[in-house]
Amino acid sequence: MSHEEIEVLVVGAGQAGLAMSGHLSEAGVPHLVLERHRIAERWRSERWDSLVANGPAWHDRFPGLEFLNLDPDAFASKDEVADYFAAYAEKIAAPVRCGVEVTSVRKNAGRPGFRAETSAGVVNARFVVAATGPFQRPVIPDVVPGDAGLVQLHSSGYRNPGQLPEGAVLVVGAGSSGVQIADELQRSGRAVHLSVGPHDRPPRSYRGRDFVWWLGVLGKWDAETPPRGAEHVTIAVSGARGGQTVDFRALAAQGVELVGRTVSYDDGVLRFAPDLVENIAHGDASYLSLLDEADAYVARNGLDLPEEPGARVLGPDPACMTDPARELDLAAAGVGSIIWATGFAVDYGWLQVDAFDEAGKPRHRRGVSSEPGVYFLGLPWLSRRGSSFIWGVWHDARYLADHIATQRAYLTYGAPA
Repeated sequence: MSHEEIEVLVVGAGQAGLAMSGHLSEAGVPHLVLERHRIAERWRSERWDSLVANGPAWHDRFPGLEFLNLDPDAFASKDEVADYFAAYAEKIAAPVRCGVEVTSVRKNAGRPGFRAETSAGVVNARFVVAATGPFQRPVIPDVVPGDAGLVQLHSSGYRNPGQLPEGAVLVVGAGSSGVQIADELQRSGRAVHLSVGPHDRPPRSYRGRDFVWWLGVLGKWDAETPPRGAEHVTIAVSGARGGQTVDFRALAAQGVELVGRTVSYDDGVLRFAPDLVENIAHGDASYLSLLDEADAYVARNGLDLPEEPGARVLGPDPACMTDPARELDLAAAGVGSIIWATGFAVDYGWLQVDAFDEAGKPRHRRGVSSEPGVYFLGLPWLSRRGSSFIWGVWHDARYLADHIATQRAYLTYGAPA
């Protein structure tokens, strides 16, 4: 079994790991990036076929490398995103080894650094960066038993409508994944029920500017903490079909049956919380609030951006909102499958160090963990709202690379030349 020494071990070669590698190289810090599959594997094999990035190409990228042959205002497909990261790794000559799984990392006893057990041998590293991101373990709520006679998939396992058995589909989740999958299924001719929970709903664009631009000029990407009670609220935004504002009323008019949060199951019947109208109203409020802030910004700065009064027209409430269903007999409705667009949990079982709280969540400040020498990167709200986005993780990686370089300088002080 091989055994090697390295200054920094970066675990994961997705957007976080590659951003980290780029900044470590610029700082002249020797490092190694280990990836158990391929570069940006989750973009290739854990996303549905028609997925595109939620932000335009001019925004959702690293500085210094643009998407090739793609209009800056277009939304890159999942394969174009994966190819982009592979190209970035090549551009910076990232020291990535694919097909190597890190099975455990432990602190060395009696000397600095950490011992990493991998599928290819042992790596001793002075510093370790956990760059595996937030999408590690799909979460399916324990609601419908596996023997209920239904096909149940997490959104990470969904590929296209043809993958599912005949019949109607229930999609659970009102974030980007849920609304896009529900829309695709309905357009394919399926009867679709969409379980809508709490969410924020920004405009895709307003007054000629994409919402990512508005969040930038309004300083919202740099917010350091989420609003109270909104730590885990999903964002309903989509770049599908060229990018359109998510509109639940329009989805209902299109034929999607909206219901509230899925809460329980008994003898073939699903029951929903009486919160559909409240959840959509909250999303409307977040949407209109951003329009208000954008209008104020335009007036304050004297910008010549076209007015868009039609953006404030919400449309009539559909019947499924005025008289929302509280339960659904799955057999009677012909539902043969459920797609759970219910998010992910982190999984740091391999990182066996004192860097987690009682609930198993990383203890850190801006990615610098409570275990000296261990760093986290790519997590939501790591340092700001934009931390889990492509461009945001690049800025967080720069901070961590500077921190590592500073610590290296201390550790090498007085050492023999």
